[in-house]
Amino acid sequence: MLTSALVLVGSLLLMTGGAEGLVRSASSLAFRLHLSPLFVGLTVVAAGTSAPELTSSVLAAARGSSDVAVGNVVGSNIFNVAVILGVAAVAHPIVVRVGAVRRDIVVACAVATIPWAAVLLGGRLPRWLGGAMVAALFAYTCAAFRAGRRASPDVERLVAEEMEKAPVLVAAPTTGSWGWLRDTAMTIASLGALIVGAGWFITSAVALARAFEIPELTIGLTVVAAGTSMPELVTSTVAALRRQGDIAVGNVVGSNIFNVLGVLGVSTLVAPQRVPRQVIFLDVPVMLVASLALFPILWTGGRISRWEGAALLGGYALYVDVLLRLGGGS
Repeated sequence: MLTSALVLVGSLLLMTGGAEGLVRSASSLAFRLHLSPLFVGLTVVAAGTSAPELTSSVLAAARGSSDVAVGNVVGSNIFNVAVILGVAAVAHPIVVRVGAVRRDIVVACAVATIPWAAVLLGGRLPRWLGGAMVAALFAYTCAAFRAGRRASPDVERLVAEEMEKAPVLVAAPTTGSWGWLRDTAMTIASLGALIVGAGWFITSAVALARAFEIPELTIGLTVVAAGTSMPELVTSTVAALRRQGDIAVGNVVGSNIFNVLGVLGVSTLVAPQRVPRQVIFLDVPVMLVASLALFPILWTGGRISRWEGAALLGGYALYVDVLLRLGGGS
């Protein structure tokens, strides 16, 4: 049991390092391809910080642990809003330009309802739906790309300046062919670290769940979800401390969209995913409520205050308490 706990911590550190390396190298490659800084911020950074969720859920799906795969996605989205934005706001009140994230919050709320499709599909998400989710993510990314291309020079300059202030998000590309080689090698190495770390993480988390007789669904919704969300926590907290509210909120909202459409979509393509009754009737509604909670918070002057952040953290503590009392029954 001690060995599993040590492997869990080590794999978490490996995934976090891999995610940061992926964000840095992929962002640098994107800039080399002359992609919009706004596009990079909304897609590459969000996808990069969600890479641990993707690798963990896909490996869990391939191993037949659908409770872990589905629980990781739903639990991560709840953790992202309640804990990550909560911690970031407590660290420093978050000021957001509502217009910059309103559309993405609407999309995040819409995709949060997708797991309910299992009610009409025999309790499972079939492969064709996984393909549809991946296609929807591609369409969303293309729309973000077009929006980034249409952005005014002032907006482009502002986003670029914000990114330069937060080296945890991106790294400025170096010039010359060696820069290309370095970024490509770093991207491949970071992906390798994520895959290896995710494999260890899933194995150790399941072993601990069995040792403590905790259902895999509960582990997926809590331990795995929190662990794979560490890159988002670091990114958004640093962004909040550096007065970059748009990045702090945009990273969370973008990651939530990527988690459902990308992580759950690819996992469902790997193997049809069973959606437990608890997820349908408790966890998905909590995920949707957490997403909807962003609207009144952002509309109170476009500001997430410290007391609102504390309220989000309190709500998450209540949710975990309910989970533990239910015992993760499905």
